[in-house]
Amino acid sequence: MSTYSITVKPGSSQEKILTGPDGALTVYLHASAHDGEANAALIKLLAKHFKVPKTSITITRGAHSRRKIVEF
Repeated sequence: MSTYSITVKPGSSQEKILTGPDGALTVYLHASAHDGEANAALIKLLAKHFKVPKTSITITRGAHSRRKIVEF
């Protein structure tokens, strides 16, 4: 199981994943941070990027924050 520190930037014009020098990820999403839309979009984008099923991805910390800890 891998653990990632992620900073989410909702409402972006592009959807992309950038890796920082410390290994932390910054994820830009089209979805807004409203009613869990950004969390759902984050899980979908991570599943596609890392080629894992969406059901294997869990937001363990920061479900209501831009800084999240995700495991899969």
